[in-house]
Amino acid sequence: MADLTRHSKFLSLILRHQPEAAGITLDRQGWAEVTPLLAGMQKAGHPVTAEMLEEIVRTDEKMRYSFNEDHTKIRANQGHSVHVELGLRRKEPPEYLWHGTAERFLDSILAEGLRPMSRQQVHLSADPETARKVGQRHGKPVVLRVRAGDMHRNGAYFFQADNGVWLTDNVPACYLERME
Repeated sequence: MADLTRHSKFLSLILRHQPEAAGITLDRQGWAEVTPLLAGMQKAGHPVTAEMLEEIVRTDEKMRYSFNEDHTKIRANQGHSVHVELGLRRKEPPEYLWHGTAERFLDSILAEGLRPMSRQQVHLSADPETARKVGQRHGKPVVLRVRAGDMHRNGAYFFQADNGVWLTDNVPACYLERME
């Protein structure tokens, strides 16, 4: 299991940030051909079989990855720092969405809003519990409530990735409320 976790982290690096780490390229929509991906992972010290790759995708708690219909291609569902066009359609968000962060980032966020930083878009959660888990990865967690409905009515676009994560270009500070 530890090997699957290690391989999954490398897969995330390849499909979201550095496809060249496995000597592959992603197409415009972020898809990678499975056969060259597995060969590239092998060369990089991550000997993953097709069965192991299926297991990584199937058991990933955050549902980070998707296969195409015939499982010949794979991509990350969101979180890219390399430019990809996931082909997501605009979607009306619920009235509130949530963002988890670390307390040390709070002053900057409340002053400047949420920005994508190294990613293509800001990631938002559908519930505060998920947002808290995300925030815990970076330190003492803080959960922010995002007035997504108001943003949408004021012209902001929202998208929802295959794994349920909500995406938008940015969240101005005036739409954020700290939750206790």
